Amino acid sequence: MEVSTVPLGDVRLAVAESGRGGVPLLLLHGFTGAKEDFTPWLDALAARGFHAVAPDHRGHGDSTKPADEAAYSLEIFAADALALVGHLGWERFHLVGHSMGGMIAQHVALAEPERVASLVLMDTGHGTVEMDAELAAWGLELVRSEGIDALADVLTQMEGPLHSDAYARLVEARPEHKEFGERKLRASSPAMYAAMGTEMMTDHDRLDALRRLRMPTLVLVGDEDLPFVAPSERMADAIGAARLAVVPAAGHSPQFENPESWEKAFFSFLDEQVS
Repeated sequence: MEVSTVPLGDVRLAVAESGRGGVPLLLLHGFTGAKEDFTPWLDALAARGFHAVAPDHRGHGDSTKPADEAAYSLEIFAADALALVGHLGWERFHLVGHSMGGMIAQHVALAEPERVASLVLMDTGHGTVEMDAELAAWGLELVRSEGIDALADVLTQMEGPLHSDAYARLVEARPEHKEFGERKLRASSPAMYAAMGTEMMTDHDRLDALRRLRMPTLVLVGDEDLPFVAPSERMADAIGAARLAVVPAAGHSPQFENPESWEKAFFSFLDEQVS
């Protein structure tokens, strides 16, 4: 695996990749995530014939962090993804998106459907993310006034809306995983957090638009990821060439919480696309 920095207009994205010359595969992480949500599997994907590329989105990880909230939206993230694809010289590519990355992937697939050879939507939704309005407003005010570290100091001491028994089991067995999540949160831009927290909770829905998609699609969700199980079922039903895979004993990050079952569903789908 190699890590580099790619200039794309007004931002530079930190990018991890493995398998240059292979079948193009782009993997998009979620809100306050990082490329490291996929890097443990890049070499395995390369061994399967893929050129697997996982960037840090703008405002995340080691990528540029614009200070203006107007520099962030799902459409802007999608434009960055397509600019990265252009930089790589890919005409067609396979696309994976986790959580907010899955929302970005939907925007990419709807904008350039002929270029997306297959699609994996992982623990994500097609519209408004439902959250406690009072708690969300408090978090947005705190991050705007005092910054991401102040927010992280509080959030890391409480159970978030995506907490699950699967996550609890994981951090009991591997306490360093909680520290991994905290590092990713603290590396996130406060402007990005505020902008995307606001956008994802606004009233919107892509479900009807997703009915236009025709590429092979895997909709994958942990069975304990309760906010996203029903949206995943609806997306799998709406996209004509989609199938649903529910990962047992897993929450919002099944690749970590039940890697064996996640890998079976994920790799078998991708292997079909290049067989």
